[in-house]
Amino acid sequence: RMKTRRQFIKISAVGAGVAALGLHSLKVKGLSLFGEDSAEEPVSDEEMTATPTYCEVCFWKCAAWTYVDKKGRLRKIIGNKNDPHSNGRLCPRGTGGVGMYNDEDRLKTPLIRVTRKDGSQYFRKATWDEALDKVAGKMQEVADKYGKEAFGLFNHGTPGGHLEHLMRAYGSETNAEPAYAQCRGPRSAAYYATYGAYIGSPECTDIRDTKCLVLIGSHIGENMHNSQVQEMSHAIDQKATIITVDPRFSTAASKAQFWLPIKPSTDIALIMAWIHVLIYEDIYNKDYVKKYTFGFDRLKEHVKDMTPEWAYGITTIEPNLIRKTAREMAGFAPAVVIHPGRHVVWYGDDSQRERALGILTALLGAWGKRGSLYLPEAKAIPHFPQPPYPKPKWNWKDLLEGRFPLASMGITTEIMKASIPRYKYKHQIKAWLVGGTNLPISMPDKPLLKEAIEAVEFIAVMDTMPMEVTGFADVVLPETTYLERYDFIRAAQNRIPSVALRMPAVSPKYDSKPAWWIVKQIGERLGLHAYFNYDDYSEVLDWQFKQIGTSLEEMKKIGVKKFPRVNGPLYLGDDEDYEFNTNTGKIELYSTEFADAGFDPIPVYKPHPEPPQNFYRLIYGRAPMHTFSRTINNHNLWDLMKENSVWVNPVVADLWGLKNDEKVWLKNQDGAITDFPVKVRVTERIRWDSVYMVHGFGHSDKKLSRAYGRGASDEKMITHYAQDPIMGGTGMRVNFVTFLKENPEKNREEAKA
Repeated sequence: RMKTRRQFIKISAVGAGVAALGLHSLKVKGLSLFGEDSAEEPVSDEEMTATPTYCEVCFWKCAAWTYVDKKGRLRKIIGNKNDPHSNGRLCPRGTGGVGMYNDEDRLKTPLIRVTRKDGSQYFRKATWDEALDKVAGKMQEVADKYGKEAFGLFNHGTPGGHLEHLMRAYGSETNAEPAYAQCRGPRSAAYYATYGAYIGSPECTDIRDTKCLVLIGSHIGENMHNSQVQEMSHAIDQKATIITVDPRFSTAASKAQFWLPIKPSTDIALIMAWIHVLIYEDIYNKDYVKKYTFGFDRLKEHVKDMTPEWAYGITTIEPNLIRKTAREMAGFAPAVVIHPGRHVVWYGDDSQRERALGILTALLGAWGKRGSLYLPEAKAIPHFPQPPYPKPKWNWKDLLEGRFPLASMGITTEIMKASIPRYKYKHQIKAWLVGGTNLPISMPDKPLLKEAIEAVEFIAVMDTMPMEVTGFADVVLPETTYLERYDFIRAAQNRIPSVALRMPAVSPKYDSKPAWWIVKQIGERLGLHAYFNYDDYSEVLDWQFKQIGTSLEEMKKIGVKKFPRVNGPLYLGDDEDYEFNTNTGKIELYSTEFADAGFDPIPVYKPHPEPPQNFYRLIYGRAPMHTFSRTINNHNLWDLMKENSVWVNPVVADLWGLKNDEKVWLKNQDGAITDFPVKVRVTERIRWDSVYMVHGFGHSDKKLSRAYGRGASDEKMITHYAQDPIMGGTGMRVNFVTFLKENPEKNREEAKA
């Protein structure tokens, strides 16, 4: 076997510190969460202590109350009724957050990679001083040898935010967040070019007051964005029309008046045909378009031949259905939500598809109007006193060397390529910090990731769980769950500004530490005390709260505080003068920014590759009880959904002789095969040319005792991606799979024999 610089190490029971905890901690399947004395007798709320928090299970960050009994056991999490993100109600993932705290598979102690004389490698337990000294020492070594910019960061969520503060204080802005290039980035580029504004998070969709909701590949109800699901339920009760465009009959489609089972990769053609109908049937909002938009005449000429009949030949959607749904939108305008989506990296032309959605919204006169997209506002939080960050000599933008000119954040694949000498980037990355993101599950190019991991000199990973990425670390830093720590003030945008507090409800389990403490300790070792001038993060929070008219003491009692809007009304007034933050000061139907960068100023449909014979396009999505791969091992949520399945149309199942619940392996166009078999679900709810899987399953690390081997990994099948030339997003719905009915490992073993 060929030796490598960095072998993947499965974190063993000894390495994870289980041996020191007593045998009751090993009762994995029985889930003895509190030791032998685990009976949960009934207890009233009055007998428990309520502590404010906000959820870290997904990016919605709903505010909540955690309840702890007199024995110090975390009993439940419920929504904060004053929170505009949750309205007092949590989704299954939010209430299941208790399982993150009680998960006996958690990382329990710092770990350091050791190489034996024979070249084999293992993790040994380490003290925090050892682990922190090693990370800080490597950061200093990289700074001395290559410059601080050569230390890269992959980050996500609030833990990643703390690491980003450390890196900026250190002098590096060489960072990337998979949630940008692998998720929402195209809509940022598109809506900023069109409106001079970002959609933001939570999205500024006024679903509660809409009369028509248009969902294009947006799986509300499965992708559990809490307040949007609540508002969609309200809209359904109010008899709002729902138009769902999806190759799959999703949960949202089951609530819709119109389901358009579109051929995958042809969405731009459909949207442009809708635009054609609005313009050429003269049912667009003429006054709004005249007052607020730029480039209408060019758009009208551009879509002249993009008729429903033209789109039918591409999308397989009947022309009369295209016309009827366009007229539905026009009839309810401006109270129409054209949902921009969240995970929007599909086919490589995603910024242009998002542009088309933005243009459609403008023609309906809907941006800034009740029942469409409102004008959001967030509370500005002052920075705790510190010196200015040092200015690095180069950052993530310089790695692009002119490519992806409208990228607004670092691109993960570019950080990886800059870590590999053979790509000969002008600027080279030599070491990584990773926090809050499981790169082997989130990245689309596994060979590239593997090569980059092998190339860098050092990797430190901060996480709560032994995810696959921890197996490649040189140092593992066990972080507390969100229920055991103070964190940043949540001040996300919404209809009205609000702030929310997260504070510890329980003491940290095992030898885990909060992210703020970890980065402070590293920073102090690097001589960066001025950026960490506090003993406890609660001091930072109290200072910030006092600057905005409250205090940590008050926030501990109320959890959420709302503030009045100061930047104007929630909606544009009728015929109100308004200047958009674009080059022309108008909504740009013709994008001058795209044109100046050398891209089509108005979206153009371009065909995409078709599946090879006997292969089917792989479509993936979410389940309401799981977030990415991070919740699959959570016993509360695992109990609701233990594994995924592959949806197969009955016509295809008949061709292959597949039966319901039969297990198959999947093989993609590049020969990649799933590690584990997956159950077949034969259903009319998927087009014949596609298959569908829920993302996040098929974990290969045995230390994840519940997640290991459950279902199949869609990421294993994503060996190819189409990169958006505008902002660098990695379109991942360009992979195709076929079925293997026999165990491929068995076949390989027989061939060797």
